[in-house]
Amino acid sequence: MKTTNSNIAYKDEGQGEVLLLIHGFCGSSEYWNQVIPHLSENYRVIAIDLPGHGASEGNDKLQEIEQYALVIKDFIEELKIEKVTMFGHSLGGYITLAFAESYSDYLNGFSLIHSTGFPDSKEAKEGRTASAKKIDEEGITPFIDSLVPKLFAPANVETQKQSLEEVKKIGYEVHPQGAKNALQAMKDRKDRTKILENTELPVLLIAGENDQLIPADKTFTASGENIKQVMINGVGHMSMYEASEELCNAILSYIRKA
Repeated sequence: MKTTNSNIAYKDEGQGEVLLLIHGFCGSSEYWNQVIPHLSENYRVIAIDLPGHGASEGNDKLQEIEQYALVIKDFIEELKIEKVTMFGHSLGGYITLAFAESYSDYLNGFSLIHSTGFPDSKEAKEGRTASAKKIDEEGITPFIDSLVPKLFAPANVETQKQSLEEVKKIGYEVHPQGAKNALQAMKDRKDRTKILENTELPVLLIAGENDQLIPADKTFTASGENIKQVMINGVGHMSMYEASEELCNAILSYIRKA
């Protein structure tokens, strides 16, 4: 792991065109451990820890998706990188869309992996509030224990116990305030489906057939010659664990045609 002057921890492997990977809620750059070795054979792959996650320091004032996007812009500038292709998983996808809205000049293209341009529903907003309260009252560990099984396809909860335990371990390391900040940012995020509809950049949309959090129809909200839609069968919200080879193939196919 490396760390920037602004205390953002990140992995940096390979050489060539830069692929920037942004993990989901209560995750870290460790989410991409099965993906990075394949992608870094031909590309420079950078995976960051969002503030308050992994080895990155928290920021109590970071409570808006747009602020996370600014953190990413500053990170890219600090590393003196001109352009990246950005891949955002779940929360990382919300950040990616906000980045595409404000800083598209830094992008060769972008991808939403198990993510959506839609804002939270009223029910989802209430769930974010309840989650923050659970973290306050019980701590991060019970919250992660209840969250992680929902991330996987029901059929994979028993067959991929090791992966579930790895994801839980990553979640346990998230700072409680970092988790609550992310919950607030997700709760308040605006509708960015128009960004997908209007962009001229190459876009990759990846959905899981059995995703219990973000179904495919919430991911595949735009189509066009510049937009590639990929459904990964038999997975939930965590294709980087449930079907890492298929995910890598989808990413590599997209990059080569972008």
